[in-house]
Amino acid sequence: MGSVKKFEKKDQTISVNPDDLKSFEEVLRGKLLRQGDEGYDEARTIWNAMIDRKPAYIVRCGGVADIIRSVNFARENSMLLAVRGGGHNIAGSAICDDGLVIDLSQMRSVRIDSENRIAHVEPGATLGDFDHEALAFGMATPLGINSTTGVAGLTLGGGFGWLSRRHGMTVDNLLAADVVTADGRFITASKDKNSDLFWGLRGGGGNFGVVTRFEFQLHPVRKEQLCGLVFYGIDDAVEALKKYRDFVETLGDDTAVWGILRQAPPLPFLPEDVHGKEVLAFAMFHAGDPEEGRKILEPVRDFGKVVGEFIAEIPYTAWQQVFDPLLTPGARNYWKTHNFTNLGNEIIEAAVEFTKRLPSPQSELFFGSLGRAAGRVPQDETAYYHRKDNFIMNMHGRWEDPADDSDCVKSMREFFNSTSKYATGGAYINFLTQDEKDRLQAAYGPAYNRLLEVKKAYDPENLFAMNHNIDPNG
Repeated sequence: MGSVKKFEKKDQTISVNPDDLKSFEEVLRGKLLRQGDEGYDEARTIWNAMIDRKPAYIVRCGGVADIIRSVNFARENSMLLAVRGGGHNIAGSAICDDGLVIDLSQMRSVRIDSENRIAHVEPGATLGDFDHEALAFGMATPLGINSTTGVAGLTLGGGFGWLSRRHGMTVDNLLAADVVTADGRFITASKDKNSDLFWGLRGGGGNFGVVTRFEFQLHPVRKEQLCGLVFYGIDDAVEALKKYRDFVETLGDDTAVWGILRQAPPLPFLPEDVHGKEVLAFAMFHAGDPEEGRKILEPVRDFGKVVGEFIAEIPYTAWQQVFDPLLTPGARNYWKTHNFTNLGNEIIEAAVEFTKRLPSPQSELFFGSLGRAAGRVPQDETAYYHRKDNFIMNMHGRWEDPADDSDCVKSMREFFNSTSKYATGGAYINFLTQDEKDRLQAAYGPAYNRLLEVKKAYDPENLFAMNHNIDPNG
C-alpha cells in the first residue's frame, strides 16, 4: 500500500487512501489528473488569470456516471469540491486548492428538438456551442454576450443578454434540469418534479448540486439581426447617457441598447485619432423587422457628435461574438457591480468622470439594460429576485501585469464604494468577485431565506461550497 495523500479542508487534514484512489480512477470513463500530469495545468487554468489554484485532483468527466462517482468520492473523503463548467466565472469558483475539481468542459453536447422548440444542453457547453446549434434551426434562447462563457454558470446565476427584453432571463427559459445532488442521487428538477430545487437553481448559483443537463425553451429568431455600435467622444458622454436613459423608456421588447464607457479599441470604422481615447459606445440590437429597427434606433445617432458607427444586419451568432476580442482569456480581471432601477444624473456623471481615469486601457464600465419581459416575471417566481432593477452596471477592471493588481483593484473598489449610495443594493451574482461574501444576502435579496431552506434540504453538509455560498450552518 502506498502513502496516504493529505491535504487541507476547512482546517482539517484529509487523507485519501491510495487504493481507494486507484479504484476510483479505474471506474472513470474520463481522465483523472494529478499535479504533474500532462494536461493538468491546462485543466486548472481558467478565464480570469488572477485565479491560480492547484487542486489535488481534476476529473475530466466523460459523462454522468463520472460526475456521480466524483461527487461520492469527494463526500466520502471529506474533500473540498469545485465544479467547472466553462471556467468563466469572475470569482474563480471553478477551481479549488488541494481538493477535487469536477471538470465538465468535455461535456459540450447541444441537442435541438426543433419540433418542440427545446434545447438539451450539457454542462460544459459554451454560449457559442448553444447558439451555433440553435441558430441552425432558426432559434435561440436568451444568453449572455460573450461566446466563450459557459452555459451552466450563466444560467445558475440568472443570465441575461440581447434577447432578455423580448424573452426574459436565461432562467425564465429553463424548463428542467438533471442534477446530481450531494448524496450522489440523480434527479430531475422542474416545475412538476422537485420544484423547490428547480426554483433554487434559477438564480441560486451552484449551491445545490451538479447540473448534468439543462432543458431550455427555444424561440424563433432571425438568422440575421440588425445590430450596431455608435460611438461618442467622452465630452458628449454625460448628455448622451441622459438622453439614452430617457430613450430606453420608449423602447419595446424587441430592442436592446447598452452603454459602454472605455478607451476606444482600434476598430476599422473608428478614425485613428479616436483609438485609445475615452469614448461612450452604444451597443444596439433589434430582434424584429430590420427596417422598423432602423427607424427605432435612429435617435441614438442624435445624442451628440458621432465619432464612428457601424450598423448592419449581421448573423446573430456573429453579434454574440462581437465582444469576444475584448474578453479573451488570460488577462487579470476584477469586477464590481451595482443594480439600478433607473440611471440618475449622479451615477451618470460619476461613471463618465471615472472613465477619464480608468486604471488600465482594457478596463470599462457598461450599463446592461433589462426591463420589459425580464421585469414582468413575479419577483418570487425564481431565485433571481431583482426584477425591478432595470440596469446592471459592471465595473470591469482588466489588465495584464500582476504588478498592477493593487492599483487596479483599489481603483475599482473606490469607485464602487463612492457610487453605492445611488444603487438599489441588489447585485447580479455572476458579477460578484471572490471577496464579496458580505454582499451575498443583498445579491440574493429576499430570496435568501428560501434559498437557505433549499440548501438545507439538498446539501446540508455544504459539500458544494465553492460558489457564492449559502452556508446551511449560518
